[in-house]
Parts: sequence; structure tokens; C-alpha cells
Amino acid sequence: MSEPIEPLEITPTLLLRAYSAGVFPMAQSADADDIFWVDPKRRGILPLDGLHVPKSLAKRMKRDGHVCTVDRAFEQVLDGCAAREETWINPEIRELYGTLHRLGYAHSVEIWMDGELAGGLYGVQLGAAFFGESMFSTRTDASKIALVWLVARLRAGGFKLLDTQFVTAHLSRLGAIEISRARYHQMLEEAVKSRADFYSLPGDASPGLALQLSTQTS
Repeated sequence: MSEPIEPLEITPTLLLRAYSAGVFPMAQSADADDIFWVDPKRRGILPLDGLHVPKSLAKRMKRDGHVCTVDRAFEQVLDGCAAREETWINPEIRELYGTLHRLGYAHSVEIWMDGELAGGLYGVQLGAAFFGESMFSTRTDASKIALVWLVARLRAGGFKLLDTQFVTAHLSRLGAIEISRARYHQMLEEAVKSRADFYSLPGDASPGLALQLSTQTS
């Protein structure tokens, strides 16, 4: 499933090719030197018409004075994800995704509370596919709120695939599922050939609109 590679072999161009082929890189830890490619037999996705928003989370989104932005603090989101105890983001990977962001392929969703970054997520876009990489939170439910905003943005922009790589208990409760590698590659092929707009949802959209867009059925 994965083989160690020399860090210098990975370039932004190679990384984008890997995503288009259904493969993504990981490191064992923040301090690891080696990076390896992963192509899981069972792939995690979150169907864009299948997000489950618990009532408590919906109430929090409407009640709390959070602000959602996109691509305003990509480096800070990357740092927040890398600071997690179970992170797979080493310096090489951090630099690669920073470069993808500067090239316009990697995006972040940020959640601000009381003027401070409370959580967020980042990922990579190719065509109408969005590959979710990591998320973090320093305030209750901030990463979940970021995911709701992401799904709303992807739905509004005509995306076809939200890849979560794996399915954790956290993601499963929100609607993520596992599919076979073969099925994933079929969905991926269609998605990367399609067009989508990551910026179709206004940055000042209300939490109520985000909830409506992220959970309405097709």
C-alpha cells in the first residue's frame, strides 16, 4: 500500500499527479524524515448530499458569534493541524502544501471566535474534487463548524467529490462513509475532469445559509 521515498523526489507537480491518481503522501510523525504514498483499499469520502449536522451543532453555529473565512490564514491552519499530537505533517509536507496554496490548488477554511482563530481545515482542489487533508480545533466544535462551511461551499460550487482519505469516528458521525478503492477511482476520474468553483459562496454568508446549503438534498 505504501513505500518510503526520498523527500526530494516530491515536487508540487508530482503531488498533484498523485492526487489525480488517487494517491496521497503521509509521514509517520512531525519529526519523520521519510514520506510515503498511500492508496487505501477502503477510501473515506463524505457524500456532499449526506452531511449530518447534529441539532446541538446547528444550534451552536446559529448562537455562537463565529466568523468563517477562506484562504485568509492558510499557514496558521497548517500550523494548527501540524501541532496536533497525531499529526502526519512533517516540514517537507508543510512546505509542499504551502506551495500548492500559493499556486492556487490548496485552500483553507478558517473559523474565528472572539477575534482569534479557533479552528479550521485545509485541502487540495483538482477539478470538482476536494481532498480534505487535516483539521484542528482549539474551541468546542470549531473543526466541525469548518466542515459544515466547507460542504456548503463545495455544494454551491458544483463539486462532485469530498475525499476524507479515512473514516474516523468523528467523521462517521457527520456522515462520512467508506467505499472500495475501485469505486473511489471511478468517482475520482469523473470529478477531476469536471469544473467547480471554490469561491462561489460569498465570504460573508450567514451560518443559517451554510446549514441550508450543506444539508439540503439534491
